[in-house]
Amino acid sequence: MTYTKREILETLRMTELEHFDVRTVTLGISLLDCAHPDPSEAARRVYEKLRRIASPLPAAVNATADDLGIRVANRRLSISPVSLISTRCEPSAYLEIARAIDRAASEMGFDFVGGYSALVHAGFTDADRALLASIPEALSSTSRLCSSVNAGSSRTGLNVDAVRIVARLLKETAYRTRESGSIGCAKFVVFANAVEDNPFMAGAFHGVGLPEIVVHTGVSGPGVVCEAIKRAGPCDLRTLEEVIKRAAFKITRVGELIGRQVAGRLGVPFGIVDLSLAPTPELGDSVGEVLEAMGLERVGACGTTAALALLTDAVKKGGAMATSAVGGLSGAFIPVSEDATMISAAREGHLSLEKLEAMTSVCSVGLDMVAVPGDVEEDVLAGFIADELAIGIVNHKTTAVRVIPAHGKRVGETVSFGGLLGDAPIQEIRTLSCSGFVGRGGVIPAPITSLRN
Repeated sequence: MTYTKREILETLRMTELEHFDVRTVTLGISLLDCAHPDPSEAARRVYEKLRRIASPLPAAVNATADDLGIRVANRRLSISPVSLISTRCEPSAYLEIARAIDRAASEMGFDFVGGYSALVHAGFTDADRALLASIPEALSSTSRLCSSVNAGSSRTGLNVDAVRIVARLLKETAYRTRESGSIGCAKFVVFANAVEDNPFMAGAFHGVGLPEIVVHTGVSGPGVVCEAIKRAGPCDLRTLEEVIKRAAFKITRVGELIGRQVAGRLGVPFGIVDLSLAPTPELGDSVGEVLEAMGLERVGACGTTAALALLTDAVKKGGAMATSAVGGLSGAFIPVSEDATMISAAREGHLSLEKLEAMTSVCSVGLDMVAVPGDVEEDVLAGFIADELAIGIVNHKTTAVRVIPAHGKRVGETVSFGGLLGDAPIQEIRTLSCSGFVGRGGVIPAPITSLRN
C-alpha cells in the first residue's frame, strides 16, 4: 500500500486538528488449547499463553504509531469465549480463569480484554450456565475484563430465558459495583447476531472460526467526518453522501495501514478493519455532532434516524472502497455516555430511549452505554433488552444492549465513569410491567425469510 504526499498531509491534518486516532489495535488469541478439568491448571495455561503471545503487542503498536505519527488510543485483547475453556461446570472454575486473564492483561499494559463470553442464542450448556452465574463477581473483582452474551440470532431466534438471566445478572453487577457508579455493567454487553471479529469492547471475543492469532484494528474519526461536512456547506444529500464516503475512505486507509504494520512486526495474520465511527466524550469527537452538522437542530429531532441511516451507509461504502478487509461492526456508534453531544441531548430531554431504539434500526450496533434508574425491575430490563435484540434478529443485523441500571440513582442524576466511558445521564425508562410476556420463557422463533424453498 502506497500513499501520495497529499494523502500524508491530509492524515496529519486529521490527527492534529480533527481528533482522528486509531481507536484500538486488538490482538485476538485462541485459548481453546488451554482447556483442562482442573480450574487452577486451566487458569495457569491461560495466563502463560496470554503472556507468551500478547506481550510483544504494546511495543509493536507504539513503534508503528511513532513511525507513522498516528495516535493509537487503546491496546486490547480478545480471546475465545471463556465458556469453552473450562471443563468444570462450576462458577468458581470460571472465576479463577477470569482473575488469571485480568492479571495477565494488567501486567502487560492492555486496556481491556474481551471474551468472558457465552454463546447461548440456541440454548445453554452446563458450562454456559456456570459462566453466566459467575459474571457479576467476575466483573466486580477485575478491572480490565469485559463480558458478553449472544442471546439471539436471525437463524435461531431470541432466547428469552437468556435475556431474563442477563437482566438478573445486570442488577447484581450494578449492586456489586455500586461504589463506582455500577461500572461493572459498562463492561458487559448482550448481543443478537454477535460477530467473531469485533475489536471493540465490551463485546469483543475471538471466534472459533478465526486463526490462532490475528490482529484487528478499529478506527475512530467522527471529527474528520464532521469537518468534511462543514467544509462541504449546504450541498444536496447525494453530494453529502459522497463527502462522507471520501472521509471514511481516508480513515479506513489509515486503519488498515496501522493494522498491517503491527501484524507484520509480530509475524501474525492481519484480520479486519472495523470502520465504525467511535466517539469519545471529548468535544469535536462526536457522532451526535456529525448528525447536527448534517442539518439537525439537535440530536433527537425528527429526521435523526434518516440522517443516521445516510451516515452509516456512506461510512460503509467509503470504507469498502478503501479495503477488502472490512469486518467487525462497521458503521456508526451511538453510545450515550461516550459522546459529548449525545450526553447533552439526553440531559436536555431531546434524546429519549425510544428515539435511541428507533435509531438503532439503521446503525451498526444498538442501545449502548445508556443509564437507567437503579430500582428498575428485572422484567422491565428483560423487555428492554428483548426489544432491541428483536430489531437485530428481524433485520439480520447485529444489535446489542449495554445498559447500566445505576444503583441508587434516579432520573435526572448522572453517573460518571471517567475516560472513554464518560458520563451518563440517568434516563427515564417505561416501568409498565412486561412480566406476563417475558415470564413465559422459551424462545421467540427465528423470522421467516422466504416462503419458497
